[in-house]
Formats: sequence, C-alpha cells, structure tokens
Amino acid sequence: MSNVYPRSFSHIGISVPDLGKAVEFYTQVMGWYLIMAPTDVEEDDSPIGEMCTDVFGAGWGKFRIAHLSTGDRIGVELFQFQGQTNPEDNFEYWKTGVFHFCVQDPNVEELAERIVKAGGKKRMEKPRYYYPGEKPYRMIYMEDPFGNILEIYSHSYELIYSEGAY
Repeated sequence: MSNVYPRSFSHIGISVPDLGKAVEFYTQVMGWYLIMAPTDVEEDDSPIGEMCTDVFGAGWGKFRIAHLSTGDRIGVELFQFQGQTNPEDNFEYWKTGVFHFCVQDPNVEELAERIVKAGGKKRMEKPRYYYPGEKPYRMIYMEDPFGNILEIYSHSYELIYSEGAY
C-alpha cells in the first residue's frame, strides 16, 4: 500500500465566452497575475495540438487560452472554445462536476460590489455569517460576468470549518 498524503491544488480551467474580457476581469477585479498572455491553440501535429486531441478528441479545431495565477500561486487557465455557449443560468449544481470555486478576501462585501460593477452578479442578497454573533466568518455566492459561479470566503477554509458540523 502506498503512502497517502494531501496533494496540493495546482490549477483550475475555466471556460469563458470572451478571453480578453475574462483576462481583464480576473486581473483587474480579482487581482490575479497574468503569466501567459492570450494564445491561440490549433488542432495540428504539434506537441500541444496532439495533447489537446488526446483530451478533447479529434475535431476540436482551435481555442484561445491564457494562464493566470492567484496570490497563493494557484494557476487559473482561461479557455475560449469555438462555438462556446453561454447558458442563461449556469448554476446546475445538481449535475456531477465542479459547480463553483471559492476565493478568499477579508472584505467580502467590497469584492462582491467590485464583481457586480464589472458585470457579475450576486447569487445571494447579502453575505451570510457561519457563526452569527460569535465569529466574523462570512460568505457569499456570486457569478463572474460570464456566468461562472464563484464564492467568496472572509476567512480560510480551515478556520471556517474548524468548529465541525454546522
């Protein structure tokens, strides 16, 4: 039996309908670093083309990609695929898969307002406290301007859940 240990989180890939606008949003509103400018990737026999065919199957054509990094060095790949659809409501939490990602900011309210000003929206009217009257731990669900669901925590995951069950 091999040793089991907690792996570090490396990166997440997020699909967006407009890569340029997404890079602008995630660098200017979220403060993430652009580490690779938007680039076109085409289905061909190059190493990256072959790798993408391994992942997507034949016929994917081309896409645009940019790489960003959060303040704690988590990578974010932004993808703009050909023929991408942008559903009216992207919150299909009942389906298998990732339905949101979470960022941390001590000023939940201010970041939520910045997201709204940039074209995103609140999924909740106001932030909720995990332990009202006891601790300042709070959260809010949002959408980026492209319909991707994100959550904002005021404190670290470990602190918020250190009390155990709700």
